[in-house]
Amino acid sequence: MARLTPRPLRVVIAEDAAIMRDGLAQILIRRGLDVVAVVADAAALRCAVDELLPDVAIIDVRMPPTHTDEGLRAAQSIHRDHPQVGVLVFSQYIETRSAAELLSGAPAGVGYLLKDRVADVSDFIDAVISVARGGTVLDPEVVRHLFAASHRANALATLTPREHEVLALIAQGRSNAAIASMLAISAGVVEKHVASVLAKLGLAPSDNDNRRVIAAIKYLES
Repeated sequence: MARLTPRPLRVVIAEDAAIMRDGLAQILIRRGLDVVAVVADAAALRCAVDELLPDVAIIDVRMPPTHTDEGLRAAQSIHRDHPQVGVLVFSQYIETRSAAELLSGAPAGVGYLLKDRVADVSDFIDAVISVARGGTVLDPEVVRHLFAASHRANALATLTPREHEVLALIAQGRSNAAIASMLAISAGVVEKHVASVLAKLGLAPSDNDNRRVIAAIKYLES
């Protein structure tokens, strides 16, 4: 009895840069994978996946129309609606919040790799196959960013309600005097709250960094 040959993995590529899109397709085809669709935006990606149900979709983060996180949002919806389809985010950018949301449910069949850190085509193909088969593949830099974001969230959770108010006003660019006036407290009390906020966020005194600006960024990122 003749042995059946396993069918090649079926892949959809979503990438708005034409050269990158065509290059990925050629690499995958040469390695024996079946590229069933190549699209340039998130809407076309969702349509292709709904219709073709590939084994894996390789998705850029920033695509038309806004070039922000359309790819990651599409990856989330695909992972939710078609859990049997692997989603491999392949991008120059780390969108921490959306990545955390993508991985927060069932991380099986999910990957996130950075384009400029993939040095070997074989490693990339292995990652595609792993995600298609239900594995999880994350670039160490992505893991580092997710861990740092989690640490910031935990630090912010330790702030008192008054400290949150003070930090929110710092993020608006308010001076200590302005904060004291708005909250009807003394400037000395504001200084104590600011010092406590900076300490809880792990922002030690530095000659090079504006700690108030960094604290504001952490607040806005949260």
